[in-house]
Amino acid sequence: MKFSVNQQDLQQALSYCQGVIEKRSTLPILSNILLNVRNSKLTITATDLDLIFIHELKDVEILEEGDTTTTSSIMYDIVRKFTSGKKINLTLKDFSKLHLESEKSNFNLNCINANEFPLTDENFNQNEFSINSKQLLKLLNKCKFSISNDETRHYLSGIYLHQNEIEDKIYLTAVATDSHRMSISKVRLDKKIDFDPIILPKKTIFQLCSLLDNFDGEVKVSNIKSKIKFELSNSILISKLIDGKFPNYIQVIPKSNKKKLDIDLKLFLNSVDRVASVSLDKKDGVKFNLTKDTLNLSVNNANSGDGKETLNVKFDHDLEISFNSRYLIDVAAQLDGEKIELFFNDTGSPALIKDPADFDSIYVVMPMKG
Repeated sequence: MKFSVNQQDLQQALSYCQGVIEKRSTLPILSNILLNVRNSKLTITATDLDLIFIHELKDVEILEEGDTTTTSSIMYDIVRKFTSGKKINLTLKDFSKLHLESEKSNFNLNCINANEFPLTDENFNQNEFSINSKQLLKLLNKCKFSISNDETRHYLSGIYLHQNEIEDKIYLTAVATDSHRMSISKVRLDKKIDFDPIILPKKTIFQLCSLLDNFDGEVKVSNIKSKIKFELSNSILISKLIDGKFPNYIQVIPKSNKKKLDIDLKLFLNSVDRVASVSLDKKDGVKFNLTKDTLNLSVNNANSGDGKETLNVKFDHDLEISFNSRYLIDVAAQLDGEKIELFFNDTGSPALIKDPADFDSIYVVMPMKG
C-alpha cells in the first residue's frame, strides 16, 4: 500500500473519527481506524461497535492499493501537526508499520491487520428518505441540550424522531427531555415517508451534528429495525438505536398557560446569566417576581450572596416562579429571533417557551420548588 494525500483532507477525516472511537477501548483494534486505498479513493472507517463512521477521500494519488489499520488518536495527533495543506506520503512496510512522511518529518506507526477490523454489511435499501442537511441540523441542535444524562432511564438519553401529521401537513418531529425540561422541533416534509419512530443515541447525535456543520446538501436517511444510516456526499454514519419507549410527550405540553411574558431575547439572556453568577453551582433557582410590565430577577445563595435585576417587559399579571438558570440559558441560546415569549399558568406549573421567529420549535421548562 502506497499513496499520497493532502494534509487538510486527512486531518478533517481523522478529526471526525476521534468522535467515534472510545478513548478507553478494551479491544486494541477498536482504537484503530481502517485505511483502505482503491480506485483512486482512500476510505477511512472508525467504529465503537455501536456506531460506524465511513469517510471517503477522492482523487487520492495511489501508487499501490491495499489496506491496514493503525491507532486513530496517534495518527490524528501527528497529521494535525504537519504543515497545513502539504502532501503526506503513506507507505505500508512489511504489514506491521505504516510510514508517514511530510516535508522533513518521518514516522512509523504500528499496524494491526485489516482482517481483524470488525465490519458488518447490512442492507439498508428500505425506508429511505432525503432531508436537507441544514434542516436536520436544526432539528438536532434545537433538541440536543435537553437530552437526559440519567443512565437509568436509557430511553431518555437520545432524541425521539418521528413523523406526524398536523392539519394535513407532514412533519418530521424531534423531541428530547430529561424530565425537567423538554424541547420539540419539527420540519415540514414534502410527502409522507416510510419511517418508523426511533430514539437516536446522544453520541450519534453529536457526531452527526459535527458532520452536518460542514456539509450543505441532501442527507439520505434509511433505517432497519435497530439501526439507522445517514449518507452525506462523502461520509456515512451507521448507528444502533436506543431500544425503549419514549414517553407520551404531547400530554406534557401545557395547554392552559395564558399569562404571556414578552421580552427582548438578548436582554433576557444577559440578565439571567448575570444574576445567576452569584450562584457557584447554578443550582439555585432564578426567582421571577412579575408584576405589570416589570420582571424582577433574583438569586439568593446562602454561601456566596445575592443578586437582583429589574427588566421592563410586557406582562399583565402578578406571578412568582423560580427556574434553574441553566435551563433558561440553554433554551434562550437556541432561539433565532430578537424576542422570547414565556407562557405561564401558576407558580407550580411548567412554563411554555416560544420563539416568535420559529413557530416550529417549542420548549417546556419545569419550575423549581420553593
